[in-house]
Amino acid sequence: MLETIQNPAMHKYRVLGKKGEGTFSEVLKCQNTQDGTYYACKKMKQTYESLDQVNGLREIQAMRRLSSHENILELQEVIFDKKSGTLALICELMDMNIYELIRGRRHYLQEQKIKNYMYQLCKSLEHMHRNGIFHRDIKPENILIRGEQLKLADFGSCRSIYSKQPYTEYISTRWYRAPECLLTDGYYTYKMDLWSVGCVFFEVLSLRPLFPGSNEVDQIAKIHETLGTPEPTVLNKLRNKTRGLNFNFPQKKGSGLERMLSHASPESVELIYQCCTYDPDDRITAKQALKHSYFKELRDAEIKKHRLAKLEQEKDEKNERRASQVSTEPSTTTHISVIDPVQQSIQRRRRRVRRNYQDSNSNFHGGLLPKVNTGESGVNHSFNTFQKTGFHSSALPKIHAPSMLPSLANTHYNRHHHHPKKTTQYKPPTKNMYGHYQLPSITKSKGAGF
Repeated sequence: MLETIQNPAMHKYRVLGKKGEGTFSEVLKCQNTQDGTYYACKKMKQTYESLDQVNGLREIQAMRRLSSHENILELQEVIFDKKSGTLALICELMDMNIYELIRGRRHYLQEQKIKNYMYQLCKSLEHMHRNGIFHRDIKPENILIRGEQLKLADFGSCRSIYSKQPYTEYISTRWYRAPECLLTDGYYTYKMDLWSVGCVFFEVLSLRPLFPGSNEVDQIAKIHETLGTPEPTVLNKLRNKTRGLNFNFPQKKGSGLERMLSHASPESVELIYQCCTYDPDDRITAKQALKHSYFKELRDAEIKKHRLAKLEQEKDEKNERRASQVSTEPSTTTHISVIDPVQQSIQRRRRRVRRNYQDSNSNFHGGLLPKVNTGESGVNHSFNTFQKTGFHSSALPKIHAPSMLPSLANTHYNRHHHHPKKTTQYKPPTKNMYGHYQLPSITKSKGAGF
């Protein structure tokens, strides 16, 4: 949250000139003496007694809440001089307001430019209303532009949507004041902002005000001349919220907007009608206005832009995660393992024996290296079969030395020591029947029979 600075603090800024003046304030162009940045300084004409009173102002509270939005004027600093009671709001500097843009202009603005501005204005109002605040003084002077960007300013008249009615009757500038503000004793809602948007929209398109009434009665008359006198049911809604006002208006059909906006698109005229609907209950909202077909092109472009931004963000996050994983994983290229050709031969032999076992449906013959019985010596030269194959050596059949290759462990010994050839009696292997059940083999002997 922005803090209110309590000091004689205009020494931080150099005033360069006056930008404009209103009923309650004047706007100055100033420059920060430290970094050279230009700002707009809204200097209040009223004086204030305390810092608490300043912080309680609706304008400051609203700007602090809403300034983060791209179409709301950003509040940079609040300067309060307790000694003199003066208050100044330092805001970002814009080029001009909408009134200055169209004043004295002879040729219509490009409708694409107008569409872009009105879309941003509706976005600012949608943000305000969603945050529980309505402006109550939408007019060309309070809508600022810089290049193609629009920002809503001057929140001195704003109120909370949830505050209790009735409100101040003489609110908003007369030409942009909604019928419910003109005809009731302060019974109006945030929908009054949309009526003002319709009036501004018409003025930017046609370069002249829509309802330029000279007083309240003339203002109502001009509304009826263009839009026609409303139905009695609508007038009865408003009559119940006023005291002593004559509602016997002469019946008029209304000239309509089309003949005054012959150069504009039908969608723009339709949107103005929906904003300037006499009955506030039937009037469009800012959220609904953003979904109008008039803004379809801008809305689609904005959705596409957000999707691309989201994809770029996800891509950056993915690259960051990948870089983080690479930096934390041990290197796989610093250590190169060299495989001995003899070891490769042994491994190939082991794989071949394993495949022979898997392809056959007989007893397990081998393992990685089989257990070898060397005969009379009783010496058992073998590898740990359980560690290599996952089977315990006791579960494997014993395969006698004559049917196997020489033990690798005794290769050197056998080359230099010759032993007489020993014979061992051959015992045929057991037969494998019925799956994993093994039956002993039957050998014929004398005297044996079936």
